[in-house]
Amino acid sequence: MSAEKVKLNVKKGDMVMVITGKDAGKKGKILQVITAKNRVIVEKVNLIKKHQKPTKGMPQGGIMEQEAAIHSSNVMLYCTECNSVTRKSVKVTGEGKVRVCKKCGHNLPDQNKK
Repeated sequence: MSAEKVKLNVKKGDMVMVITGKDAGKKGKILQVITAKNRVIVEKVNLIKKHQKPTKGMPQGGIMEQEAAIHSSNVMLYCTECNSVTRKSVKVTGEGKVRVCKKCGHNLPDQNKK
């Protein structure tokens, strides 16, 4: 069974809210997008415990907590202007295409642009 690559509605750096699962209602920033598996890693969501062997950098080893990937369909964009989850809309401006909140019409911040 091969994973089919689809276009995701979220990007790295977006604020999202988890809408289903054990972490439903938690908000966080997307740290990584895995398009091949349709998964995202969200900051402070879906924490797992990983047993770390001792290394030179961390001589004592131990049990570390880290974020695990969740399916992209379980998260929704979060608009900080209207403080709610929303879908994105695209508005064409003089500078190009801009992602806009469907509910309030404010531009969604794009952390990837410099």
